[in-house]
Order: sequence, then C-alpha cells, then structure tokens
Amino acid sequence: MAEFSWNTQSPLGRALVPGHHGVTGTQVGVTLEEVRDISLVQVMTRRGRAAETAKAAKKVFGIQPPASPSAAVGRHATLIWSGPDQFIAFSARSAEDQFAKLSEAFAGVASLSDQSDGRCLIRIGGPRVRQALAKFCSLDLDDRAFPPGAAATTSIDHTAMNIWRGADSPDGHTTFNMLVFTSFADSLWHTILDSALEYGVQASLAHAA
Repeated sequence: MAEFSWNTQSPLGRALVPGHHGVTGTQVGVTLEEVRDISLVQVMTRRGRAAETAKAAKKVFGIQPPASPSAAVGRHATLIWSGPDQFIAFSARSAEDQFAKLSEAFAGVASLSDQSDGRCLIRIGGPRVRQALAKFCSLDLDDRAFPPGAAATTSIDHTAMNIWRGADSPDGHTTFNMLVFTSFADSLWHTILDSALEYGVQASLAHAA
C-alpha cells in the first residue's frame, strides 16, 4: 500500500535556493524572501452588514478594516484591503485556531474563507526593488503613488495577487509583500528572480512574526 504524507509543503520548496544570485562583487540590490507559517483569513461583508463587520473587526483587531486599497496594522494582524467590503486578515500562524476564533467574532455579519494554505507570501525589498518590479508590474510604485501602507489587487505576469507596501526594512529600504495563489508561486518566484539578477539578489526563507 502506498504511503501518503499530509504534511504541509511550501510551493517554493524547489524554487527557493537560499543565497546570492546574479551579479557578484557589488551591493545586494534586491532581497527576496518566502514568508512561511502564515495565517490568512478572507473576510467578506454580507449585504447591508458593513457597520457590524467594521465593529467586529475593531473589537478583534483594535482597528477598522481598510475602506480603500490599503493595509492597516492592528492587534496581532495586518488587515489588507482585497475589494469593496472585504479584506484579508494576515498574521503569524499559531497553535490557536485563528479561523474558528474569527468565525465566531464575525458570525452573522461576514463570510469567512481560510486561505492559509492556498496562498504564498513573497516579500521583496532592497535598494533596486522598484527597478526589478518595473520589469513586470504595471503599478506605479513611486513613494507618492504607493506610500507605506498602500495596497492593490492586481495581476502580475498574468497572475492574480494582492500586493501591499510594508514598513521599510531596518536599513531604510522599501519593502513590498505579494500574496499569490500557491499554484502560481513557483512561476512568479522565477519571474521576480530573473528580473532582479542584474542587481544582485539575496534569496532567503523567513517566518511570519
């Protein structure tokens, strides 16, 4: 009888090769990370229940959910706008059943979908991050158009995704987060890596905190 394993595996298990890629002997221009151990819950407001959903979010996260394309950092989670009257609650995966907890909090006012194992989180930053992204992303990522906390639901390299700008890295460089369906993660990773090789890429694995 064949043996099966139900252990969760990363969609980037083969694509992610930690270390330096591309040009050498210069400063790393782009940092590229897969962020694992994430919890993602899609919250979709039911018709006519926007006020109750906002109230429930305020109670659980300590902040109102974004009403426009943006991301807001709340208590133990980041809320990412994903469309009119809907958002994604992103946090680090823990032993606590986050989906059950939120299902109770939003009961009767919003519909929830656990996306934790259906999406992959790729984080890209560094001094040349915008030049790399400009090769395949049509969004205007200039500071004036896409400041920290800005978010968008878009398509990159024919792949649907949620992208938002996080806080700058400790060395002051811009950081972008990209949520993509796991079945497209491998392809997108290679697209990003190939686009950034001329700047020097440091690839690594990170865990949600």
